[in-house]
Amino acid sequence: MNLGAAEEESAQEIHLPADINWEMLDKSKFFVLGAALFSGVSGALYPAVLMKTRQQVCHSQGSCIKAAFTLVRHEGLRGLYRGFGTSLMGTIPARALYMTALEVTKSNVGSAAVSLGLTEAKAAAVANAVGGLSAAMAAQLVWTPVDVVSQRLMVQGSAGLVNASRCNYVNGFDAFRKIVRADGPKGLYRGFGISILTYAPSNAVWWASYSVAQRMVWGGIGCYVCKKDEENGNNSTTMKPDSKTIMAVQGVSAAIAGSVSALITMPLDTIKTRLQVLDGEDSSNNGKRGPSIGQTVRNLVREGGWTACYRGLGPRCASMSMSATTMITTYEFLKRLSAKNHDGFYSKS
Repeated sequence: MNLGAAEEESAQEIHLPADINWEMLDKSKFFVLGAALFSGVSGALYPAVLMKTRQQVCHSQGSCIKAAFTLVRHEGLRGLYRGFGTSLMGTIPARALYMTALEVTKSNVGSAAVSLGLTEAKAAAVANAVGGLSAAMAAQLVWTPVDVVSQRLMVQGSAGLVNASRCNYVNGFDAFRKIVRADGPKGLYRGFGISILTYAPSNAVWWASYSVAQRMVWGGIGCYVCKKDEENGNNSTTMKPDSKTIMAVQGVSAAIAGSVSALITMPLDTIKTRLQVLDGEDSSNNGKRGPSIGQTVRNLVREGGWTACYRGLGPRCASMSMSATTMITTYEFLKRLSAKNHDGFYSKS
């Protein structure tokens, strides 16, 4: 994110490093290192995603921590990683599509916005929002089939599910084969439309919120440093944060953006998960009809009112905040590692 050479809203001028854009990256290094780094991130956060998914398809809301302990007691730690292999196989190509669409769109939209006369702050927010939107739409082409298969594996064997699929799956390949045999290729894209409606605005909100949050945090830091300078009789009006400070601000901003995005899009995510995992009440014995969006919403409201749409909000907020913090610091680190020229990107305070 290019925040510019100075923070406009602060009396303290903060010199930040220039953004590393698409043209400055070594593409082969970017994708190879990205696959390795984000695979590790996905593995660390997978248990939270699994527990969120199970809560969304259960009859009633229970304690996520209690459910996790019950799962580990009956299935061992491996139970927290049901479907992880399938998820990981899809993460690599989906992330590659996501990062390419994000960086290309950000670079082009950012330049166009500045040329149209927008301020750097507004141009950054617009570029990030449009970049997040296009990245999410591109990634869903790969991620939706992976999501359908991995989520079926996640909830398999869980007690108290609503209209759960009657199939038992040995592994991801077996689930893929049975879904295609029962529903055809379109079965792998169940919930694709609502996935786009969930993740596209979620990513747009996230990246725009991240841009705004960063400026707010930097503005607060600038005011604090300026106040300290005045108390110490120091008239310095510039500050050059080091790489650790920059990463800390990025992490805090990402956590804020993740929580905002999770709260706004939670109902859509719950509906999407149920569409992808559960069978409809009136489905035929061969399982070729899935639930409709209307049926899914009616079932949720009947089970627990409109608050049922927020089942799993705690794990999702935690997952998205941790994921956002880890993802953005990893992503910025990846861009620095993949830059063609490493010199001059970070100033030392």
